[in-house]
Amino acid sequence: MDENGTVETQVVVVGAGPTGLTLACELTLAGVDTLVLEKTPRRTEQTKGGGVQPRTAEMLELRGLLEPLLASAGPRVPTGGHFAGLPVPLDCTPWRTRHPFPLTVPQWKVEEVLEARAVTGGARILRGSAVRAVEPDDHGVTVVTTDGLRVRARYAVACDGGHSTVRKLLGLPFPGRPGTRRAVLADVRLASASASVPREPGHMSTLTRRAGGHWAVLVPLGGDRYRLTFGRTDTVDGTGRDDLGHEAPVTREEISTALRAVYGHGTTLGTVENPSRFTDATRQLEHYRAGRVLFAGDAAHIHPPLGGQGLNLGVQDAFNLGWKLAAEVQDRAPHGLLDTYHHERHPVAAQVLHHTSAQRLLADPDPSGDVAALRDIVVDLLRLPDTNRHIAGLMSGLSLRYPLPGDHPLTGHRAPDADLITPAGPTRLSALLGPGRAVLLDLAGTLPDGLRLPPGVDLVHATCPDGLGAAALLVRPDGYVSWATDRFTGPGDALRAAIGRLARTGRA
Repeated sequence: MDENGTVETQVVVVGAGPTGLTLACELTLAGVDTLVLEKTPRRTEQTKGGGVQPRTAEMLELRGLLEPLLASAGPRVPTGGHFAGLPVPLDCTPWRTRHPFPLTVPQWKVEEVLEARAVTGGARILRGSAVRAVEPDDHGVTVVTTDGLRVRARYAVACDGGHSTVRKLLGLPFPGRPGTRRAVLADVRLASASASVPREPGHMSTLTRRAGGHWAVLVPLGGDRYRLTFGRTDTVDGTGRDDLGHEAPVTREEISTALRAVYGHGTTLGTVENPSRFTDATRQLEHYRAGRVLFAGDAAHIHPPLGGQGLNLGVQDAFNLGWKLAAEVQDRAPHGLLDTYHHERHPVAAQVLHHTSAQRLLADPDPSGDVAALRDIVVDLLRLPDTNRHIAGLMSGLSLRYPLPGDHPLTGHRAPDADLITPAGPTRLSALLGPGRAVLLDLAGTLPDGLRLPPGVDLVHATCPDGLGAAALLVRPDGYVSWATDRFTGPGDALRAAIGRLARTGRA
């Protein structure tokens, strides 16, 4: 804190959800002084966002964050993900991943693990600090909280959700489609359960039921605990508002009525925790950067919660942004590196908004005859191996390819977490990426140990028993291949250019 009472930091992150905390982990891993502001005084222990997709699991494993989550996860049911709740499990095994099935873990547990890592790394997290002013300039940004705290940082990142205060304070438009359906999410305990209540986790298509003017999904969490999502099949309008109003509290009677309608009178409600409402609105910022302020997660994009995309999209935003922002703050980023965050991630979210809009139609709780016919066709298509592989890659994030320069088939794709044999012994690619630096992986034994590389790029000589599809590859800190070659005879111009896009100093 300076003599004027202003707290100084390199990056201030607004929002301590999964996106903001992942970003804090990435920044502190690189040695960036990071302050996180969170308006709520304590973490809400709600199960929402309880699905970790295969690609997100891979990325968490890159930093050693997956193992502590597994201790809090539900049993891994080998049924695959889903598209629009249709009765065809998505098969991710063709994508060469160690995590072919979604991981069921409460969002608050994800936040707990991420926060512990961020704090261990040196991040400061201030809870009960709501933002009331954001004042960017050419050299940094000042953030003022409702309790009078002034924070001065080189950059601010808004990770404060779909109703982002930062976005509103800056007056940025949030174009898209308003919600037309409203639903409720709550953690509940059942005092009694009919035979129609699921006892074991399963594929989403087996957990979704419709009856009595309602639709509902009950996901078993163990014992008498469930995550309940429900809505009415007959409440649709063009304004995104129903007769309850946007901010109306969820009532116990409302939940009981839905349970009785869908699961029968033998199902009675016990306790209710953390009920909330959500809609199927679809919106996206036109630009993820406004000068010294960047946006990630729901602050940048919202969409119908179909297929378990939200938490994953935000966490992957943070992995993409973290190493780039750290390089910028530490003055080691090549020109334009920070802007690639928007160029790479905006199309990814746009694609998610696109396919969740399609799922919204297919998952309509009160479908027309035409929609029902379309469902039948899509189900048949999903049963074809090539179609299933494509949609599985789309929903899991495993098929994502960034538009990076280079014509090698691996360029822009994720690097599989392959087993490697190095001079120091056997390891995995994920372990090499643990420090958060890029890795130049020499699988042909061509490069000398004394090769000059810029800070943040490690040279590793290894062999890969199962092959990686290249003789050498340069893997970014977020696990994506930025350069690869099938015949590696030494550091040529293409490799030098690829390294130059990652780091400003040094040369290959």
